[in-house]
Amino acid sequence: MSNANENDSEREKDVCRKGTVIYDQLRKMGASVDWDRAVFTMDPKMTRAVTEAFIRMHERGTIYRSNRLVNWSCTLRSAISDIEVDKKELPGRTLLPVPGYSDKVEFGVIVSFAYKIKDSEEEVVVSTTRLETMLGDSAIAVHPDDDRYKHLVGKMCVHPFVDRLLPIVTDSFVDMAFGTGAVKITPAHDHNDYEVGVRHNLPFITCINDDGDISAGCGKFSGMKRFEARRAVAEALMEKGLYRDKKDNPMVVPICSRSKDVIEPILKAQWYVNCNEMATKALKAVQDGELKIVPEAHVATWNRWLESIRDWCISRQLWWGHRIPAYFITVNDGGKTPIGDQCDEKYWVSAHTEDEARAKAAKKFGVKPDQIQLKWDEDVLDTLFSSGRWPFAILGWPETTADLSTFFPSTVLETGHDILFFWVAKMVFMAQELTGKLPFKDVYLHAMIRDAHGRKMSKSLGNVIDPLDVIRGVTLESLHEQLQHGNLDASEIATAKAGQTRDYPNGIPECGTDALRFALLSYTSQGRDINLNVLRVQGYRFFCNKIWNAVKFTLMQLGSDYQPPSPFKLSGSESIIDKWILSRLANTVISCEQSINEYNFTQMTTAVYNFWLYELCDVYLEAIKPVTSSTDGALAANRDAARNVLFHCVESALRLISPMMPFLSEELWQRLPKVSNAPKSIVVAEYPEPQQYPFASDSLEADVAFALTAIRCVRSLRSDYELTYKQKTDLYLGCHSAEDRSTLTAFSSIIGTLACSNNVKILDDKDSVPAGCAHVIVSSRCTIHIGLQGIIDISKEIAKLETKKGKAIEALKKIETDEGRPDYEAKASLDHRVRNQEKKEQLTKEIANLVASIDALSTSSA
Repeated sequence: MSNANENDSEREKDVCRKGTVIYDQLRKMGASVDWDRAVFTMDPKMTRAVTEAFIRMHERGTIYRSNRLVNWSCTLRSAISDIEVDKKELPGRTLLPVPGYSDKVEFGVIVSFAYKIKDSEEEVVVSTTRLETMLGDSAIAVHPDDDRYKHLVGKMCVHPFVDRLLPIVTDSFVDMAFGTGAVKITPAHDHNDYEVGVRHNLPFITCINDDGDISAGCGKFSGMKRFEARRAVAEALMEKGLYRDKKDNPMVVPICSRSKDVIEPILKAQWYVNCNEMATKALKAVQDGELKIVPEAHVATWNRWLESIRDWCISRQLWWGHRIPAYFITVNDGGKTPIGDQCDEKYWVSAHTEDEARAKAAKKFGVKPDQIQLKWDEDVLDTLFSSGRWPFAILGWPETTADLSTFFPSTVLETGHDILFFWVAKMVFMAQELTGKLPFKDVYLHAMIRDAHGRKMSKSLGNVIDPLDVIRGVTLESLHEQLQHGNLDASEIATAKAGQTRDYPNGIPECGTDALRFALLSYTSQGRDINLNVLRVQGYRFFCNKIWNAVKFTLMQLGSDYQPPSPFKLSGSESIIDKWILSRLANTVISCEQSINEYNFTQMTTAVYNFWLYELCDVYLEAIKPVTSSTDGALAANRDAARNVLFHCVESALRLISPMMPFLSEELWQRLPKVSNAPKSIVVAEYPEPQQYPFASDSLEADVAFALTAIRCVRSLRSDYELTYKQKTDLYLGCHSAEDRSTLTAFSSIIGTLACSNNVKILDDKDSVPAGCAHVIVSSRCTIHIGLQGIIDISKEIAKLETKKGKAIEALKKIETDEGRPDYEAKASLDHRVRNQEKKEQLTKEIANLVASIDALSTSSA
């Protein structure tokens, strides 16, 4: 079997293996897509689209060939894109592992050495973090205004290891204040030096080969590995007396994300895309509002990248990808046409097939097709070039298909903010260049998921979270086992295991898909990064349980013979609490619609969470129990109204959470009674819209909020006295305002139900409070008293309150003593003084309440 066939076979296995995992994750996560339209990058129709795109752009001159510096991975022996480069920040001297080296390599230092001036005793000292590249130096640059070197400009430095003279040139890019103010120039291995080399017409000397070894022509260092040569060059400089010093130097080391090798800038003949015109159009699209980027904060990143756009290298030396449809031409015409250079655009032609390429080449050089010899470029295209035309290629482009006419441009692209420039911009470029249209109207950029500590997920740290592990749950032992199947070495596995043990001592609990989806949506307000805490996801699993139980309760209250009205309408028999929950539902629908329109998914999750948990379950379901469970014929109309409201709220709320919790909502929605024209699935049911819920009432919600505040205070007071649900108490609510008394009177039955009270009485300023009551001040509008006579041991409670009061008084005295110090104002920080003041106010209020409670209880025990 040929090597090409072996590569093809391995590629197909890799595609099948990785594709299966990704598809499985997407299905388990509840992705709602048309699986029949699944497309793979290397499918024939996609390959045709890529080929057509390259040919059109090449023939327009947008794609061209040039000899420039690229990000080179010596391990992969390929150029890689910027998106595949990880930037490792170093604070100073650091030893890093490098593929192919048994010992770690030193980085984060800067070495200074001297170049001697030809025919002079003078020298120029330069500094570098990549000492081995001095073998490719072709000049020394100084700033034109630097008086220290003006007398040396134009003179030559002698290279100590090769027969080469280096001219001293002036260039304004040099920072006179950095180091010695003199800079070694290596045009073939540094991006800044490349520009200097072009400006001064310097020789481009390659000193590092594709495999990372030192090139021929570098003296005794030729054939050495580049980082072994780094040490050898330093030793040789020391021997010649040219080595000056080595210092710590904070720096960023570019690392290949795939091979983990240190990236080398290397000069290569490659294919490039001229991005200037496309970038200008893309900038204008955002500025004019034709393309919307959400969150808006990322617009600055978009502008920054595109305003400083560079041409895009699209060649890759890999066995995976779309082969570049370009052919190098040799003309066999007896020497009339000279043999071309690989960098010369004149000798290249692009075509769908070799026959087409031969015909184009023959026409280009004015010869017969049989005089043309072709060599198909062995490189493949950058993945981002292939995926850049995804929005329209998947719909049949370059053909004019029904799908393309119907679905292109699309409405929204959702992706991570880290590839805004690398992928999103490329799709905008390609769509405008090849179709004349923007590929989508909105770009929604989600945050990047990090671990609970804010660290980037890394296999070596053991903090990578597989979504399927969160969905299904996994033991700590299984997490450890997964590390054995990765590509970590023994020391990294040990570190990763320790990290997993620290973060997941009991493994990861089973949370389910819906809880994970809801958690991720709720996290979107965190901005650029999401610190994913699995315990929070587990909390949303409990929320799912709450919804399940709420629907179970609803079905019990409705009964097996319940038939929901269609459409829902008010009957006139609805209670205040029925109208309130409908108002809350209406406002929740409004909030959800607004959230979707604004891509504010945190607001959306908050709205539905509060409705289900705090309003429907905690209040409404409890409040209607006496009504829906009553067999009193006089309450029949109220009971029917409550059931209809209950069904309407639950059914609507399930549709509200359907996009967030598709599995739970579908399962529960199918269990509800159905109207005659109900759709078969909640997935295709109409999403609630505000105009369908004309029930919002701000005044009613304000009244209920007042009553609920009182109820919460009663519950808190009952908790203080450790009263059980079965221990019913008398409740007295004192209000100064007649309007407030009227409001609470209207809610008295609901307050009694939710506050576990037998008798609820509303008092004015003239009414006296019975003996044996504990009390709490709700606000300036209301004071609560609960009757405890005969329910608790009054003397014991007074003793407890006296103890609490004593502790509060002691704490208050400590603060007052602290504030009484002569140097308090001068030495105490502002934060400390503010905390003291807040604590004093809290303790003063607490003491007043305790005194009042003791007085009230003492009256009853006297």
